[in-house]
Amino acid sequence: MDPALGPPEEMAEKREELTPMMAQYHDLCARYDDALVLFQVGDFYETFCGAAERTARLLELTLTKREDSTGTYPMTGIPIDNVASYVEGLLEAGYRVAIADQVEDPEEATGVVERAVTRVVTPGTLTEDELLAGADNNFVAALARDGDERGLALLDVSTGDFLATSSTRAESIADEVSRFSPAEAILGPAVSSELLPEDVLVTPYDRAAFELERASELVATYFGDPDARLASEAEIRACGALLSYAEYARGGVDAEDVDEPDDGGERARDGPRLEYLTHLTRYDPREYLLLDAVALRSLELFEPRAVGATEEATLVGVLDETASALGSRTLSDWLRRPLRDPAEIEDRLDAVEELTTAVGSREALHELLRDVYDLERLIGRISRERATARDLRSLHDTLAVVPDVRTELEFAESDRLTELYDELDPLADVRELIDRAIVEAPPIELTEGGIIAEGYDEDLDALRETARDGKRWIDELEARERERTGINSLKVGYNSVHGYYIEVTKPNLESVPGDYERRQTLKNAERFVTPELKSREDEIVSSEERADRREYDRFREVRRRVGAEVERVQALADALASLDAFVSLATVAAQYDYCRPELLERGDGARIHVEGGRHPVVERSQSSFVPNDARLSNDRRLAIVTGPNMSGKSTYMRQVALIVLLAQLGSFVPARATTLTPVDRIFTRVGASDDIAGGRSTFMVEMDELATILEGADEHSLVLLDEVGRGTSTADGMAIARAMAEHLHDEVGALTLFATHHHPLTELADELEAAVNCHFEATEVDGAVTFDHELVPGAAEGSYGVEVATTAGLPESVIERSRDLLEATVRADRDDASDSSATADGGDDPTDVAAELRALELAHMTPVEALAELDRLKRLLEDR
Repeated sequence: MDPALGPPEEMAEKREELTPMMAQYHDLCARYDDALVLFQVGDFYETFCGAAERTARLLELTLTKREDSTGTYPMTGIPIDNVASYVEGLLEAGYRVAIADQVEDPEEATGVVERAVTRVVTPGTLTEDELLAGADNNFVAALARDGDERGLALLDVSTGDFLATSSTRAESIADEVSRFSPAEAILGPAVSSELLPEDVLVTPYDRAAFELERASELVATYFGDPDARLASEAEIRACGALLSYAEYARGGVDAEDVDEPDDGGERARDGPRLEYLTHLTRYDPREYLLLDAVALRSLELFEPRAVGATEEATLVGVLDETASALGSRTLSDWLRRPLRDPAEIEDRLDAVEELTTAVGSREALHELLRDVYDLERLIGRISRERATARDLRSLHDTLAVVPDVRTELEFAESDRLTELYDELDPLADVRELIDRAIVEAPPIELTEGGIIAEGYDEDLDALRETARDGKRWIDELEARERERTGINSLKVGYNSVHGYYIEVTKPNLESVPGDYERRQTLKNAERFVTPELKSREDEIVSSEERADRREYDRFREVRRRVGAEVERVQALADALASLDAFVSLATVAAQYDYCRPELLERGDGARIHVEGGRHPVVERSQSSFVPNDARLSNDRRLAIVTGPNMSGKSTYMRQVALIVLLAQLGSFVPARATTLTPVDRIFTRVGASDDIAGGRSTFMVEMDELATILEGADEHSLVLLDEVGRGTSTADGMAIARAMAEHLHDEVGALTLFATHHHPLTELADELEAAVNCHFEATEVDGAVTFDHELVPGAAEGSYGVEVATTAGLPESVIERSRDLLEATVRADRDDASDSSATADGGDDPTDVAAELRALELAHMTPVEALAELDRLKRLLEDR
C-alpha cells in the first residue's frame, strides 16, 4: 500500500499505547484507507509518518516531527487558511483527500478534541469554488451492468445535476461518457474501464454499493420508487452506487456541527443525506443528436485541436455570451445534447428569434443577469450547511433581480419565454428572511459575531446592548479616573491576555487609590484593575460570548430555513439559466448576422441546403471569410470534395456539420439561408492521429473510426470523411476510399461529404446516381498558387501539392527535385494508360478487381480482415 494511505505501520503496532490524539489519527486513517487524511490540529491540517513524508515531497513543504511518550513521528502541516491550493496539488498527484476537522470547541472539550472526516475530496466530488474549473459541470460517473444492459449515472456534486441512461451497446455508453467528460468514475462488477476516456480517474469503490437491493433502497430514499424513475436494473445499480459514493464523499459530520460527533465503529461507506439532490433525470440518448468522442474532438466544440489554442477557438468559445455561470453551464449542455425533435427545436428557435428582434429587452436582460450568482452551487452549499453569511446575501441579491427580469419578459409571446416568465419565482419570503436576518456586508467568519441584523432576535439585541453599555462605561472610565486621581497621564486599555486595565506610569504610583489592584508590571508603568472594572469586564465578555454563540445559532437556523427551499431555488436557477442561454444565442445571432434555419419533416426526405454558409469559429479569426453553399439530399447524398491543401476543404466540411448542430441546438446559424432535416448522428473521420500507447498506428486508428461509421451510420446520419486511406500505400488507400464511398452511397444512404486527394474518385460522380463532384478552385501563376476558397461544381484539376509546399519554406533544391519527379510520374502514368488501352483492345480480359472490390461487405468485416482482402487484391493487380 502507498505509505501515504491507511494507518501508519509504526502506529498500528502499538495502537493501544498511542496518545488519544494520535489514536484518533490512526483510526481515521484506517477508516478512510483509500484517502490521504488531513488531520486538524489548531490552525493546521497535519499528516504523520509516511503520509507526512509524501505530502512534504509533493507540496514542497517542511518535514518536521512530533515527539510524545510513544515515539517520534514525521509530521507535515498545511495551513487551514490556504488548504485549497494544497489539496489541488494532492489531487493532481492522484490522491483522494479526507478532511478531518475538529468538531468540538477546544475550550469546551473534556480530554482530546473530537475530530471527524467532514468531506472526502476527489476530482469528481469537488464543491469548493477554488478547486472547480470555472462554471463547467464537474461530473462523477458510475457504470453498472445487469446482464447485457449497461447503466450510466452522472452526478455533479456541486450543483446537484443528476442524470441516468442505459444501453445494451457498450459503444453507446462509451459515447455518453465522452459526451459528458466526467472527472472521475466508479465501476461496478463486470464493467470494463475501456468504456472510459483515458483521462478519467477510476476510483475503486465498495462493490456492495452496486447490489440491486441496496441500490434500490438508496434511490428510493431520495426519489421514490426507482422502477418508476429508471428504465433498467442497470440504471438503478449505477444510481444507487453513485448516491452511496456521494454520501461517502460528504463525510460523516458537518465541520460546524459540534453537536453531532462521528459515530466511529466499522467503516460506513454511506454518509449524511444530500438534501440538495432533488431531481434525477433519466434520458434516452436517442432523443438527442449523437456526437461521439471523435466528433466532439474533430468539430472542436469544447477543446481546440491546435496546441496552445484558447477556448475562443472552439464553438462554445464563440457562442457563449452568457452573463452567468448558470447560463454558461446550460449552453454547454445544449451543445453536448442537440435536439432531434423538430417541435422542441422550433420552440427554442422561436425564443431566440423574439430576443433577436427585441433589442432593448435582450440587452436589459443581459445586464440584469450579470447580477445573478451561481444559484445551483449556492443552494448546494446552503443545503450542506457549508454556506457563509455572504453566500446567503448573494442568494438575496440574486432574488432581488428576479422581479426586474420578470418585467422584461412580461409581454413575451414565444412559448418558451412565457413558460420561463411563469417559472421565475421571486422567492419573496426567502429574500425577506435573509434581508431581516443577515446584515448587508457580513464578515467571513461565522462564529465571531457581526452577522445577524439588529431587530431580528430580541435576546441577541439585549446581549449586544449589555455589551455596548459596558463598553460605554469603560470609555468614560478614563476621564473619571483622571479626575478622581489627578493623574493626567492615566490610560484605560485592553489586551486579549489580561483584559481591561488602568495604566499608571511609575512617577505617578504614589497617587494610585487604595481600591486599585495590581494586574501587570511593565518597565515604565504598572497596570491595575478595580473591582468595578473587573465586574464590568466579566459582564462585557460574558455578554459578547453569549451573543456570539446565540448569533451563530440564529445564523444556522436561518441557513437551514433557506436550505429547506432547495427545490424552489433550483427551479428558479433552471429558469434563469435557460433565459441566459437564450439571450446569449440571440446576442450572437444579432451581432454576427446569423439566420433562422428552416426545419423539414422526415417525410420530405433527408436534406441539408445551406446558402452562404460560414464556419462560426474560423470567421471570427479572419478579416474576411468566403461563404459557401452546401446541397445534400437523397439524390445528392455523396459529395466528393477536391482541391488543393489549404484551400478550405476541411473547414468547409466542419462548417456544414456545425451549422447542422447549431440548428438542432435551437440556435440561429451563420448563413444567408438554411433548410435541413434534423439528423440523428454526425460522424467524422478528420485528421491524422495515432494511439501508440494502445498499440495502434495512424492507419489503424483511421480504420477503427471508419468501422465505427459503417456500423452506426444510416440514412439519417451526416458523415464527414477527410482524406481516407492516407496511412497506407497509394493503391491500398485508393481502394479503401473508393470502397468506403460506394458503401456509404449504396448501402448506408447517409448524407456524406468526402474530401479527397485521390482524384480517380471523382469518377464516382458518373458511376453513382447520387454522387456529385465539387471542388475549391486555385489559381496558379508562375508557380505561385492563390486559393479562392470558393466551392464550385466539378472536380479539381490537381492538388498543387508542390506549389503548396513552396509556401511552407522548403529549400528550393527540394522543390525543384519534387517538380522533376512529379513530371516523371505524370509521363509514366500516361504511358501506362496507353499500354492498358492497347491491352484492352487486343489482349485477354484481366481479372475484374474493381468488381471484386464492389462486392466486398465492408460493414461485416473487421479492419484486419479488410486489410487482408485489400492485400490479396493488390497482389492480383501486380501479378497481371
